[in-house]
Amino acid sequence: MKAMIAVFLALLGLSTVAGAAPELATAVAGYRVVPREYRLDGVVEAVNRSTVSAQTGGQVEKILFDVDDYVEKGQVIVLLKDTEQRAQLAKAEASLREADANYQKAKDDYTRIKGVFDRGLISQSEMDRATTALAAARAKREAAQAQLEQAREQFEYTRVRAPYSGIVTDRYIEVGEIAKPGQKLMSGISLDQLRVIVDVPQSLIPTIRRIGKASVQKPGDGFIPATRLTIFPYAQHGSNTFRVRLDLPEGIKGLFPGMFVKTSFTVGEHRQLLVPQQAVVYRSEVTGVYVVAPDGRISLRHVRLGRRTDDGMVVILAGLEEGERVALDPIKAGVLLKRQQDEQAKKVRS
Repeated sequence: MKAMIAVFLALLGLSTVAGAAPELATAVAGYRVVPREYRLDGVVEAVNRSTVSAQTGGQVEKILFDVDDYVEKGQVIVLLKDTEQRAQLAKAEASLREADANYQKAKDDYTRIKGVFDRGLISQSEMDRATTALAAARAKREAAQAQLEQAREQFEYTRVRAPYSGIVTDRYIEVGEIAKPGQKLMSGISLDQLRVIVDVPQSLIPTIRRIGKASVQKPGDGFIPATRLTIFPYAQHGSNTFRVRLDLPEGIKGLFPGMFVKTSFTVGEHRQLLVPQQAVVYRSEVTGVYVVAPDGRISLRHVRLGRRTDDGMVVILAGLEEGERVALDPIKAGVLLKRQQDEQAKKVRS
């Protein structure tokens, strides 16, 4: 079984070191072509950020949400007094009922007169008057329907609703105040979809246009690939930088509008030395790896790290050479190193 494991690890560029202690899995430090990146600071902003204004006049009766409250799309956030709008709605409904009745009467008269006209018992002028009366009744009914729709819309405006799901950021009115059409009521943002704005030096713009790849560092660790890059078609006055917008996938947690974040633009490729991330060990102020020599001897080597890759590798900028083996289990390697040091000390004393 141990032989089979050794063969499998060898196929992956890994191996095991045997000695007086249990076997220790290792990996070979090797060069690989990875993207060359340029890091810049950016600012997070919400895609959906807006201010809701009153679309009809009325006294504010209720404010159902306040700053920092989460609101679902379509929920009522402010209620306006609707006495006038309700009266207009009732009037429009009555007008439509009257227009329906007149239209039905004109339709019945037209049907009756047309039957008599077909038998040649009345003149063409009588038939024309019936046709005109039916058309006028139909037009008045359509106008009444339009007035009813307008009244319903004005009544619905007294119930101010959230245009999307998000968080209330500002409130501009209080209960009892009179809201006028166009007056600001509340502002809000949606955290479901965010983007990052970055000012990029003009020298990088041609490369960024050609490659079109960028990512944003997420809170904690790792990078989030941007779903789309938008390069503004003009340079900022004074700085000669171009504004670039990075759209992020929906549902990113931990990012909020106004935050500063690190962004990374792919500007080419280069060869760099990599080891698995799990081989890196942190000891106080020291970052290192346990290097395993061909004879099984273990040593802790200080290294300088670069970026991490998406497949769990990390770039080694200094402290390690190609072909050297590093332990994949730093804890076990540390135990073995202590054991080797103890054995060496015994030999010296003896």
